[in-house]
Amino acid sequence: MDDGALLPYVTSANVACGVHAGDPTTMDQTVELALSRGVRVGAHPGYPDRENFGRVAMEMAFDEIENLVVYQVAALQGFVRSRGARLTHVKPHGALYHRGAEFPDVARAIAEGVRRVGTHLVLVGAAGSMLIGAGREAGLPVAEEAFADRRYRADGTLVPRGQTGALLTDPDEAAEQAVRLARDGTAVAENGSSIPVRADTVCLHGDTPGAAEIAKKIHERFRTAGIRIAPLDVALLTRRETGAA
Repeated sequence: MDDGALLPYVTSANVACGVHAGDPTTMDQTVELALSRGVRVGAHPGYPDRENFGRVAMEMAFDEIENLVVYQVAALQGFVRSRGARLTHVKPHGALYHRGAEFPDVARAIAEGVRRVGTHLVLVGAAGSMLIGAGREAGLPVAEEAFADRRYRADGTLVPRGQTGALLTDPDEAAEQAVRLARDGTAVAENGSSIPVRADTVCLHGDTPGAAEIAKKIHERFRTAGIRIAPLDVALLTRRETGAA
């Protein structure tokens, strides 16, 4: 995974916080590199499961999840502040993200952990999910997220990674989905139907095969389509000021 190859084409980056992946030196280097490119930095906390890259669910109590989030977000915030910048957002990683989307107690624990670190932090979650609702209840700014490189089911959920076709690795296909999401608020589901998916922000995973080429293609297609490319916090502020739904 070459983070440096992605940075020219993105406005916000989610940085692992040393638990499911990463270490203090990697965190500092990634923060420094992102900030040098003018990219906003967000924390990407996950379950303490390096073996599975944080993509397998773990049973944890409410306070354990809350403290896990505080620990990771505060750690990354320290690196960002040491570089003279401000942490802008938090997006849970992998299984923690998906459990937060489905289970209200997990969602509330994540939101409370983020709130304890900073009420300015934008909580990023799947569009229409429990996590978005919990973030709002906690008084946090929220961003509803859609995916350029993941295929959707007809019910708006993601096709599980273990299934064939779950990842969109063709740059043109991923870019077309990104444009649909950003411009129309829709995606084409695996059964061919068009489904509504709100997108305050569009995600591309750095470990998706060909991620840098996909990012470049999305960047090109956005410009061709006249879609404004802006950092997450700027985009949310613009949406509030214009009264966009």
